[in-house]
Amino acid sequence: MRILVTGGAGFIGGHVVTALLDRGHDVRVLDALLPAVHTGGWPTSLDPRAERHHADVRELPDGALDGVDAVCHQAAMVGLGVDLQDLPAYVGHNDLGTAVLLAAMDRAGVARLVLASSMVVYGEGRYLCAEHGVVRPGPRTPQDLQLGRFEPSCPQCGLPLEPGTVPEDAPLDPRNVYAATKTAQEHLAASWARSTGGTAVALRYHNVYGPHMPKDTPYAGVASLFRSALARGEAPRVFEDGGQRRDFVHVRDVAHANLLALEALQDLQAEPPAGQLSAYNIASGVPHTVGDLAGELARVCDGPQPVVTGQYRLGDVRHIVASAHRARVELGFTAQISFADGVREFATAPLRG
Repeated sequence: MRILVTGGAGFIGGHVVTALLDRGHDVRVLDALLPAVHTGGWPTSLDPRAERHHADVRELPDGALDGVDAVCHQAAMVGLGVDLQDLPAYVGHNDLGTAVLLAAMDRAGVARLVLASSMVVYGEGRYLCAEHGVVRPGPRTPQDLQLGRFEPSCPQCGLPLEPGTVPEDAPLDPRNVYAATKTAQEHLAASWARSTGGTAVALRYHNVYGPHMPKDTPYAGVASLFRSALARGEAPRVFEDGGQRRDFVHVRDVAHANLLALEALQDLQAEPPAGQLSAYNIASGVPHTVGDLAGELARVCDGPQPVVTGQYRLGDVRHIVASAHRARVELGFTAQISFADGVREFATAPLRG
């Protein structure tokens, strides 16, 4: 297939490009090369076999979709950002960009889409109350967070909750600007699929880490923030009490999931249903806490032990861990890189600056 990868020069996109090329697909990369992520133009890590176009997806150039069989849409602003003044940029890049792309796909007759989504669309994860079963806790209050009460409680009886794994059919409950834009991207893609009879797959990435992550910026993931601190000889600073549960999945596993999803779109027998969006959690299936990650990185780097600060961000959720069952059954995806092996590699892997 010939595949257009938007955001193909980015952290995840670059690994997707290599995975597709290694499988024998033709790859066209389109990337805006935003200065917040790309300080020196095209990254040296981008596979030289890919066709390159420096362009913003919101201003898709003529011919960008010529001869394209499928689109792998990775382009987005990520992370929580700095503050609400980032809101127009997030909506512009993520939602307007997706709308422009989908309209162009309709004009060009391109009917296959893999969308990079995120676990943030779920908000707080799945919780069980001993009294009321599965419940959805409300947003954590500043008052509770200031007092160090980080765990959500049952909204009906106030009892402590047991966190569980989130399936793809869980209600979407975005709780920050980035999450709202990723949810909107999924809705736009679903609307496009219904209107055109196209096939759309949303891959809900969990906490992705690995080589070529952006360095210490407000848009970087927590793994990069810890790694950057250790490189400076500083202790990683862990928010809350470090007990936040996440699923850390290696970027090469995520790239492989994109490959499997695109090839499922190519295979008529395995293709997800046309006219609708199919969502998949892309995760390792083995949860760890944020404190676990900081401690393991510090150990492997032989650096100072993490400092648990008690600080918090209102947009953060406490626990979000996925069920990876559907991706395993329907796409044949199983993460191959263990937490220990991935962190060991990441401790010395190059970051992009």
